Amino acid sequence: MTTTHKIFEELCEEEFTLWALHSSLEDHTLVYALNDHLKTRFKRAPSDLDISKAIAFPYFEWKDEAHDQYWRLISNKSRVRQNLEFQDLFRNEPAYTAHHLLPEYRDVDYLIKIEGELLPSDEDRLALVKRIPGMITAYSVNTENLKSRKNLTF
Repeated sequence: MTTTHKIFEELCEEEFTLWALHSSLEDHTLVYALNDHLKTRFKRAPSDLDISKAIAFPYFEWKDEAHDQYWRLISNKSRVRQNLEFQDLFRNEPAYTAHHLLPEYRDVDYLIKIEGELLPSDEDRLALVKRIPGMITAYSVNTENLKSRKNLTF
């Protein structure tokens, strides 16, 4: 007789804090500003987050050894070039399709995922993020009701 073991998805889900950033900055410029203002050390991850063969999201990561936290900055938008043939004025122009990591937050440009215990100083850091030139706004996202929470498992 064999025993079947089932692992409930709720037990495997990790707890994390999620910040939404609205910014007109390019990702590398934003990383430089975050590292400067927050005294973090974000670096580009060796590989992108691949949702499918055609859709990938580059991200940056930083391990905060002092506070036992793992931070990731990821773009919420990915543009995929499509090869469409037009027979009009725009036949030589490429077409792009936009994909979102969190479709329910389509207007968000970047996400910061913080794994580990939330510290009181993290709220101060969020306030510092809001003061970065080129940052429109930043706020904490309630992760309990996210429909696409599985997209953040990486």
